Amino acid sequence: MSNQHRAEQALQQKEYYQRALLDNIPHAIWLKDTESRLLAVNQEFANVFSAKNPEALVGKNDFDIAVPELAESYLADDRRVLASRDKLIVEEEIVDRGVRKWFETYKAPVMDEQGQLLGTVGFARDISDLRKTEENLRLAALVYHNSSEAMIVVNSDNTILSVNPAFTTMTGYTAEDVVGKNPHILSSGEHDAAFYQELWTALDTTGVWRGEIKNRCKDGRLFVEELAINTIYNAEGKPQRRVALFSDITLRKQSEEQIWRQANFDPLTGLPNRRMFRDRLEQEIKKAHRMGQIFALLFIDLDRFKEINDTLGHDIGDNLLKETARRLQTCVRESDTVARLGGDEFTIILSELDSIERSEPIAKNLLQKLSAPFRLDGELAYVSASIGITFYPNDSTDLSQLLKNADQAMYAAKNQGRNSYRFFTKALQDALEARAALLGDLRNALPDNQFALCYQPIVDLLSGDVHKAEALLRWQHPRRGLISPAEFIPLAEETGLIREIGDWVFESAAKQVQTWRSNIHPEFQISVNKSPVQFQSLEHAPEDWFAYLNRLGLSGQSIVVEITEGLLLDANLVVHNHLMAFRDAGMQVAIDDFGTGYSALSYLKKFDIDYLKIDQSFVRNLSEDSNDFVLCEAIIVMAHKLGLKVIAEGVETAQQRDLLTSIGCDYGQGYLFAKPLPAELFDQQFGKSS
Repeated sequence: MSNQHRAEQALQQKEYYQRALLDNIPHAIWLKDTESRLLAVNQEFANVFSAKNPEALVGKNDFDIAVPELAESYLADDRRVLASRDKLIVEEEIVDRGVRKWFETYKAPVMDEQGQLLGTVGFARDISDLRKTEENLRLAALVYHNSSEAMIVVNSDNTILSVNPAFTTMTGYTAEDVVGKNPHILSSGEHDAAFYQELWTALDTTGVWRGEIKNRCKDGRLFVEELAINTIYNAEGKPQRRVALFSDITLRKQSEEQIWRQANFDPLTGLPNRRMFRDRLEQEIKKAHRMGQIFALLFIDLDRFKEINDTLGHDIGDNLLKETARRLQTCVRESDTVARLGGDEFTIILSELDSIERSEPIAKNLLQKLSAPFRLDGELAYVSASIGITFYPNDSTDLSQLLKNADQAMYAAKNQGRNSYRFFTKALQDALEARAALLGDLRNALPDNQFALCYQPIVDLLSGDVHKAEALLRWQHPRRGLISPAEFIPLAEETGLIREIGDWVFESAAKQVQTWRSNIHPEFQISVNKSPVQFQSLEHAPEDWFAYLNRLGLSGQSIVVEITEGLLLDANLVVHNHLMAFRDAGMQVAIDDFGTGYSALSYLKKFDIDYLKIDQSFVRNLSEDSNDFVLCEAIIVMAHKLGLKVIAEGVETAQQRDLLTSIGCDYGQGYLFAKPLPAELFDQQFGKSS
């Protein structure tokens, strides 16, 4: 082989190596002349510009292979390199196989040995991923430094490596204060070892922990944070870093606490309210069932609390309720529950009782504490309480039934005279069920025409004339027969049915007096009883009665309204105006059962009372040498001095009549003269034709 041939072969081999070297470099490489025409490119360059092979691009310029704006940029770079005869490194955007990418481009001049410019050489490295990573890092740094959430980065030894500005704002600790230290410096001391053990167990097993934790600021202030801890692992799968993010939720927790307290606690007394009480009672039932225990449920209602509110004002009433709550709490254990249901109603759950007898001394103590005077803003107030007591599981295991039992027992205590307690019993339950059945029937009695009036004569003791009668209500039940007014009138008053029933009694009596003013006497009067409940009703104004009498052509003198002494003692403005309206209309008023209540003689003239009716308890054992005789005489003398007439009730014997006549009693009423009679029999016995 000749030297020339070997030289040519070596040259070809060299070119082959050079081509192999260029084509296997993963960067685009090119060579240009001074006119920026491509003299040589490698395979990667051809790939970037979607050429079949490198030779296809030789002789082309930038405008042949790139969009005009990129071509202008490439050309400008070439000219800078040629003009400065120095290398240039720039970052440029290139469309690589239809995808825009960022490349780091290196360009340098090519010169011969004499320094003559021959062109430029360059290569471009795809830095799209690097740019993306750097951008992500910049974004992460921005987030880290500008986040409203505090961040801590610790190493595998739980040593703080870095904190962000929000951490300093939230805790008061600067980076200099905490870097290199353990996050335990934030510890509040509010969590026990078990709490942190559970946290680290979660981190070691799952790498993640989320929850709420109390920590302490640099100034010592406690705050509640919502914390999330995530673990970053190294290539071997071992913890390398842990990142903790937390935000201060103290205000939110306080707001939630406030909302929860408003929903579950009475704002006046601070006691659990009705909702919380029911939840506590439900939990107590479950616990007692599980443990086989007894507990007592007490319902407490203050007696005459409304009078305190009305006379001393609502502020005093509120203070009384707060003091009541305090006294109740001093009578029970911390494990017991005292709640306020509303108004002046309280409840107590006495848990884990050894026996039902344990509740009785507590009830007695409660009554004693509550009956002691309340000193409120310089005023002394006196109340008492009625307490109903029921037991789980003796009386019931059902929540609603226990509530009903205690409520019923409390009303039984109130009905037996107040300032007392009553235990729930089966007999009480039966009585209350019978009462409920009677109430249901009572609601239908008036529309079904089951009521009737009987009339008992009121006799003039001097003349024997009958110009007056008392209308007495009777209920003829379709199944039970005649029901005593003593049984159904209190029920009608409690439910408000007495208002409609009372109006019916008045209208029926008014029609009857219209007849008897023609048949018996032109000034005949009928007395009707009017309940205190009727006086309190704004819907039943006395003017309605006057208008009805006017339609019948009757004067106010035709009706006498019988009231109780207690109504005068408790008279408020509504009652006062009601009684004054009777006086102005000429309707007379009688005090029924006089002497059995708390008489206040000054009221007799103030309200222009016309008649006193001596209660039959004074007449029943009347004899010349009896105390009752002296009392009756004193009442009669007093009444006459005040210009009032006197009617004696319950006259059953001629001796009683004669004794009453001898001491000046004006009228008598009782079985001696007649029992209460239906209108037709009364008419037969006392009418003009009789």
